[in-house]
Amino acid sequence: VQLQASGGGLVQAGGSLRLSCAPSGLISGIRVMAWYRQAAGNERDLVASVVAGRHKNYADSVRGRFTISSDSRQNAVYLQMNSLNHGDTGIYYCKYNTAWGDVWGQGTQVTVSS
Repeated sequence: VQLQASGGGLVQAGGSLRLSCAPSGLISGIRVMAWYRQAAGNERDLVASVVAGRHKNYADSVRGRFTISSDSRQNAVYLQMNSLNHGDTGIYYCKYNTAWGDVWGQGTQVTVSS
């Protein structure tokens, strides 16, 4: 099973994007759904995570601007990103922590122009 991330693109500072991530097939035992971001030359950092569709956690840099949500029927996770700034530029990866290990998506590029 693969995770397919989409929704990235080029946006002006102050704009919004919505990222989506969904599995290509059946997947079970999901514990945590999360979004990570990797800027050029930097490590991959946690942006937001959600457990059981309710318990949400955000990086300080995005709290109040980004919202993570999930759809338990489709096992999908979303990231609504508002008030984007240049520091949000990077490749965004979704990751599911399951009972059988971690599954990563292929990444989607977000570029914020100032």
